Amino acid sequence: MTEHKETHTATEEAKLLRIAIDGPSGAGKSTVAKLLAKEYEIDYVDTGAMYRAMGLKILDCGIACEEGPELEDLLEETDVDYRDWRVYLDGEDVSNYIRTEEVSKMASDCSAIAAVRSKLDSIQKRIGRTRSVVMDGRDICTVVMPHAEHKFYITATAEERARRRYLELKEKGQDVDYEKVLEDINKRDYNDMNRDVNPLRIADDAIVVDTTEMSIEEVVQYVKSIIEDGESGK
Repeated sequence: MTEHKETHTATEEAKLLRIAIDGPSGAGKSTVAKLLAKEYEIDYVDTGAMYRAMGLKILDCGIACEEGPELEDLLEETDVDYRDWRVYLDGEDVSNYIRTEEVSKMASDCSAIAAVRSKLDSIQKRIGRTRSVVMDGRDICTVVMPHAEHKFYITATAEERARRRYLELKEKGQDVDYEKVLEDINKRDYNDMNRDVNPLRIADDAIVVDTTEMSIEEVVQYVKSIIEDGESGK
């Protein structure tokens, strides 16, 4: 697949506003990122949704999620994009098909594969170099946008994150068990923090925000106060 040409100058890049957000599953990263993007009228990119889209394709194609020629061929012919608040897989909007537990598990599994991360990292890095953007994921501050003006690590206890996920799935009419959701959260945390390729970690210059006892509105206001005081990303 042809790579886009990089045409942004250093002067143009200096005018950009980039907000990078990392953190574990269910901590509220995406919700906070979306609200910040609207507040500052800049683009939002959900990198987790991009991995979910890749996981969806691997599931649909019925191939093994492991390094090898089969996966390499699939990656070569796959395009993933995030624009206008929607995720696109090979040009098709798959936003409504990526939030099942099966796709979530596959997204976690495939995110540990070097070739998958390389594919999506290159797309995300290009976006981060050329646009004012809020981007959230697992390695945004450390790998994808280490140059971001503002960096945050948003987290919460596993129990609180499982509670939020459980309620979200119940509201969507899914038959779920809280203990199973908590088990999945803990497993995903372990996988994210212990994978060989770009594991989840707190960037040295990221500000940690624990949302366990905070409402989304409180988190957004706190993060905004830091951005506007110019304290983050230093």
